[in-house]
Amino acid sequence: MSAYISAFTIVVPDYDSGLDFYVGRAGFHLIEDTDLGGGKRWVLIAPSPDAQTRILLAKAADNAQSAAIGKQTGGRVGFFLHSDAFDADYTRMLAAGVTFEESPREESYGKVAVWSDPWGNRWDLLQLSS
Repeated sequence: MSAYISAFTIVVPDYDSGLDFYVGRAGFHLIEDTDLGGGKRWVLIAPSPDAQTRILLAKAADNAQSAAIGKQTGGRVGFFLHSDAFDADYTRMLAAGVTFEESPREESYGKVAVWSDPWGNRWDLLQLSS
């Protein structure tokens, strides 16, 4: 049996602000934006058009979901964006206004820098050592 994670959800205050950040600033690609009616949309993004795993941007629908925005992993880095062009991606993201919590650093496994979205979700940008 072969299995993989096809998508995971990041809850955002609204679809357009999620797209503005993740596509407009972080450099992700819009895969699908389908109107489901009643103010709901199916919004899939990915770091590259051919990525197997996608991110579903979901608009918070109630107070409990709104309270979870940016806290989905309890303040830990919960998302990991691998890059084969770390320096170029870091420079591009920084220039586009992505907030990095630190300068890039070398670890035993490769180069890494922690960044966050406007709502507090923390990510690692990393390039693994060969």
